[in-house]
Amino acid sequence: MGSTRPAVRDTAQRTGTDKRGAVVAALMLTMALAALDSTVVSTAVPQIVGDLGGFAVFSWLFSGYLLAVTVTLPVYGKLSDTFGRKPVLIAGAAVFLLGSLLCAVAWNMGALIAFRILQGLGGGALQGTVQTLAADLYPLQERPKIQARLSTVWAVSAVAGPGLGGVLAAYADWRWIFLVNLPIGAVALWLIARHLHEPRRAPDPDAAATRARVDWAGALAVFACGGVLLTALVQGGVAWPWLSVPSIALFGTGLALAVTVVFVERRAAEPVIPGWVWRRRTIAAVNLALGALGLLMVAPTVFLPTYAQSVLSLGPVAAGFVLSVWTLSWPLSAAFSQHVYRRIGFRNTAMLGIGSASLILLAFPFLPYPGQAWQPTLLMLLLGAALGLFQLPLIVGVQSTVGWSERGTATASVLFCRQTGQTVGAALFGAVANGVLAARLGGAGDLDSVTRALDSGGTASEATRRAVADAVHAVYLGASCAAALAFLVLLLLAPRRFPVLKDPA
Repeated sequence: MGSTRPAVRDTAQRTGTDKRGAVVAALMLTMALAALDSTVVSTAVPQIVGDLGGFAVFSWLFSGYLLAVTVTLPVYGKLSDTFGRKPVLIAGAAVFLLGSLLCAVAWNMGALIAFRILQGLGGGALQGTVQTLAADLYPLQERPKIQARLSTVWAVSAVAGPGLGGVLAAYADWRWIFLVNLPIGAVALWLIARHLHEPRRAPDPDAAATRARVDWAGALAVFACGGVLLTALVQGGVAWPWLSVPSIALFGTGLALAVTVVFVERRAAEPVIPGWVWRRRTIAAVNLALGALGLLMVAPTVFLPTYAQSVLSLGPVAAGFVLSVWTLSWPLSAAFSQHVYRRIGFRNTAMLGIGSASLILLAFPFLPYPGQAWQPTLLMLLLGAALGLFQLPLIVGVQSTVGWSERGTATASVLFCRQTGQTVGAALFGAVANGVLAARLGGAGDLDSVTRALDSGGTASEATRRAVADAVHAVYLGASCAAALAFLVLLLLAPRRFPVLKDPA
């Protein structure tokens, strides 16, 4: 169960206090790049389609990028444990910036989608390695500070992304959406290369033969399995019906590849997804709980803007504000969580947060119709505070139960589960919302058609407004159930006290 590898000096000791600040600045810039690129393209789609064409496949600009990020997370996590964080982060950032440059010169939609996927292949390294390095740089007592900073950067960047994309597309050219990554990424790369100094690990005779051995077969199997299954979830019910031949074929292929992954990883000397990730109660429970977090986050991020525009009759900017308020309370609550978990422990703090989140989500269906904008805004503010108490203690807690040589893999596993949960949630709740809409509107229309009508300046009829309200209420009810499931997972599977390792002297 425990790592047999020798203890190493902490990265922070080798980096130094002054240089650590420069590295943290680089991590924040890198996190901003990863967060912006998940959302910045959304408002520029009309300009991109008008220039390149390809309206039928433009959704792959988003799903292709997110798929590549998700399936590469466990691979980069293992590589960072094998070769160190610095080379993995530099290589990932270089791939990301190359993808950005190629996106800026794309000549048609197919090329742009391919280069977005290349961006995502680098983006997986940015997300996982940044979170891992944050734990390397700071001892347990100080980790909430850096994690709260990264949460703030992620939240602000994610909210600012659509606005920035719209401004660049309207007043410059949509290609600048990708070109602006280059100077920011170059500064981050320079800071990392110059100021990050990782400790040298003492050689371990027992592991010398296996440490440098990369499980490329396992990496390829994980990549293929994740890509096929996530594609089935993203495109099912959108590009083709759930029970169609393409959907069944993709799910069948994905399950066969999952069996292949298990077979390959059990035989590998240094597997990409080692068995201890799921054998250790703490990590397994956190993986499942954060998967449920990804599931429930779909409710506000995907469905609340449409609710605000169609039911509350708000404009796009005001609707965005209703959603964005949780980015104010989430980082503040995350920073405060250290005072709570030091008293009652990681598990109990997370249970307090997710239990509160379940009740807040459950309150949404009971809002009056049509209601006023302050009502869902208040709920989002409270939801952000609850989820800040939930997520950060679990990430800090898991990172504190493993040594340096396992931290990248452990961090990547929880991020992978959260990303996968979001993909599953988008498919599941999309089906729920469309089912309710079809039932209320007599089979005519779905959420996509309502959203397109609102985006083009149209208004929703009274029947459509009520149908959208019912659909979003059903989604929030499902999100509340996901939060309750996360609560039960922590209650029944997670240990009362996480087995925290002492920081090296």
